[in-house]
Amino acid sequence: MESESEAKVDGETASDSESRAESAPLPVSADDTPEVLNRALSNLSSRWKNWWVRGILTLAMIAFFFIIIYLGPMVLMIIVMCVQIKCFHEIITIGYNVYHSYDLPWFRTLSWYFLLCVNYFFYGETVTDYFFTLVQREEPLRILSKYHRFISFTLYLIGFCMFVLSLVKKHYRLQFYMFGWTHVTLLIVVTQSHLVIHNLFEGMIWFIVPISCVICNDIMAYMFGFFFGRTPLIKLSPKKTWEGFIGGFFATVVFGLLLSYVMSGYRCFVCPVEYNNDTNSFTVDCEPSDLFRLQEYNIPGVIQSVIGWKTVRMYPFQIHSIALSTFASLIGPFGGFFASGFKRAFKIKDFANTIPGHGGIMDRFDCQYLMATFVNVYIASFIRGPNPSKLIQQFLTLRPDQQLHIFNTLRSHLIDKGMLTSTTEDK
Repeated sequence: MESESEAKVDGETASDSESRAESAPLPVSADDTPEVLNRALSNLSSRWKNWWVRGILTLAMIAFFFIIIYLGPMVLMIIVMCVQIKCFHEIITIGYNVYHSYDLPWFRTLSWYFLLCVNYFFYGETVTDYFFTLVQREEPLRILSKYHRFISFTLYLIGFCMFVLSLVKKHYRLQFYMFGWTHVTLLIVVTQSHLVIHNLFEGMIWFIVPISCVICNDIMAYMFGFFFGRTPLIKLSPKKTWEGFIGGFFATVVFGLLLSYVMSGYRCFVCPVEYNNDTNSFTVDCEPSDLFRLQEYNIPGVIQSVIGWKTVRMYPFQIHSIALSTFASLIGPFGGFFASGFKRAFKIKDFANTIPGHGGIMDRFDCQYLMATFVNVYIASFIRGPNPSKLIQQFLTLRPDQQLHIFNTLRSHLIDKGMLTSTTEDK
């Protein structure tokens, strides 16, 4: 009877705590606009002031985006890592603020520990996959690579045991709630940020075009909605309109076609990012695949009568860009709607106030993560084939007798196909 009574008290305490947390709204983000902009735009209405602040900061972020692209793949990966950490921090901080009064033991420490464990696992997998020769050359790296998954699992088990030991009477329900909060955040933020890095290794164009399409759609939907918006699109985001949604779609598809045409002509954008063991640096030099060679396409008869062209020369990648830009315009915004629902659930305006007029980093990347997952799936389903260089790297790590067996099998196969001629020695 005593244990049942205690459990009831615990349950009531947790329920009451959650109810109070849900009913108490978090403070609305303060005006964090730089003073110089406030003074310059003081004569404008709040609507136009917000328009100018968002526009100026958007141009600044686009300029920063161009700078990091110029600095190369390594800097891009570091930036992705920094964005991931900041997004994780913003979401975890919301959870911590909502339940701050309960002072849950070890919540923040364990959250960051699990982030470390998951990043160790994913980055270890990436290093082993893309830096295979370097890993095999260095003894410590080879050992870490061989037992990487076991080490990752052990690290996670340590965190799991720490969580169980930190459980405190009357806070059980909230502690498990925050345990789930942390893991869902890891799934949304960390997993998808690593997909961004994998897309980058397929070629800078697979990184730049999808991100640019999301940015373009966000800007153009805002512009069309600002000037022409009349019809509400979704209750989760009252400022979103059908006019902005449709206008953003057409603008993004056109933008994707033009950007893809420009980038497809440069090897530095279309070649896979590979690690050169001789120079210990990344290289993006290759012979472009057929995907990035101009080809002639027949135009459908209906369109011929309108534009007067029978054929058009374009890169095959531009056709894929239509799929990417369409997803960025029609499905990508649902990442933003999801984030809007999350913020409404906790009565907050933005995830943070990092960027004046825009909110937190997560407010800018809510659609990007969904886009990164789609691009990764799209590449795996329709683009990626066997990678000869990786197959050779793995082949060279085999024992001599295994290498000889594969060599003989391959030679026999090529002879049967008529690509090699058999010699007397073979007979």
